[in-house]
Amino acid sequence: MDDVDALLGELTEAISAADTLEALDAARVAALGKKGRVTQMMKNLGGMAPEERKAAGQALNAVKTQLAEAIEARKAVLEDADLDARLMAETVDVTLPPREERQGFIHPISQTIDEVVAIFGEMGFTVAEGPDIEADWYNFTALNIPPEHPARQEHDTFYLPREQDGQRTVLRTHTSPVQIRTMLDHKPPIRVICPGRTYRCDYDATHSPMFHQVEGLVVDEKTHMGHLKGCLIDFCRAYFGIDDLPVRFRPSYFPFTEPSAEVDIGCTRAGGKLSIGGDDWLEILGSGMVNPAVLENCGIDSTRYQGFAFGMGLERIAMLKYGIPDLRTFFESDLRWLRHYGFAALDMPSMVTGLTR
Repeated sequence: MDDVDALLGELTEAISAADTLEALDAARVAALGKKGRVTQMMKNLGGMAPEERKAAGQALNAVKTQLAEAIEARKAVLEDADLDARLMAETVDVTLPPREERQGFIHPISQTIDEVVAIFGEMGFTVAEGPDIEADWYNFTALNIPPEHPARQEHDTFYLPREQDGQRTVLRTHTSPVQIRTMLDHKPPIRVICPGRTYRCDYDATHSPMFHQVEGLVVDEKTHMGHLKGCLIDFCRAYFGIDDLPVRFRPSYFPFTEPSAEVDIGCTRAGGKLSIGGDDWLEILGSGMVNPAVLENCGIDSTRYQGFAFGMGLERIAMLKYGIPDLRTFFESDLRWLRHYGFAALDMPSMVTGLTR
């Protein structure tokens, strides 16, 4: 233990001589590591007399403290030097021209969804969502769609492999299953819209195997066909921005509504160009009063409650409003197309500001 002072001086000198963080760590290990010189001397304390061990232990602990302080001080110096060296090597040439800032654009479908949500939100509707993969019961059976209906055939619908119990699931062909889930999970009154992706086996300039729909559902004790007509007339005029836009309802048939109606809006086809507003007609959506069988399938008393429903393709109304000629371009990820038809972020509608275009 007579060599403690000499050891302290030697190790302190080694620490001071370390010119890199790696060399400093090596000096630390040589002094205080598991096999370091100070550690080895601490192991020898057990063979000493009690009084001698006490004095030697105090001396070695003092050495450890001084060495730790010296290591930390040297580490701070080396880290500062390393930072200065990196700052000198990583200087920025401020004479270079700045990088071009590219402006992002909102996709027309995102814009259309927000516009539709804003309009119906002002009418008191809330947004409901559901899964893209649905059980056959939610997608067809609960909606009163018979087994022989063309929509249930392989050539119209994307079916997934059968489950272990033999049941088949599908990529939903409409967002109507969200209506079914809503009626099963909530008691009337119900007032929701259901935007989302849908899938059908079709592909051309006006059809896509994946597209977007929005459907609406109202169920209460007093709703009638007049409310449906008023709701959709107000929507069409608000969405297309034409206060006196002609809107008419034509009798139709859907398994899930009775009575059912197609909705047409006024248009003009003069010069081979389609424009919204005029004395010609263009169909844009389907609607009707909810079939009592659908209400009963969802556990709702059809003798007490009634409702209306409607649905439309979001790409279709976006194409009509913004003059987009081909449905397929919505999904081609062409930045030139997006720059032409896209929207700035500040153009996004809300239930507070309303529509911006």
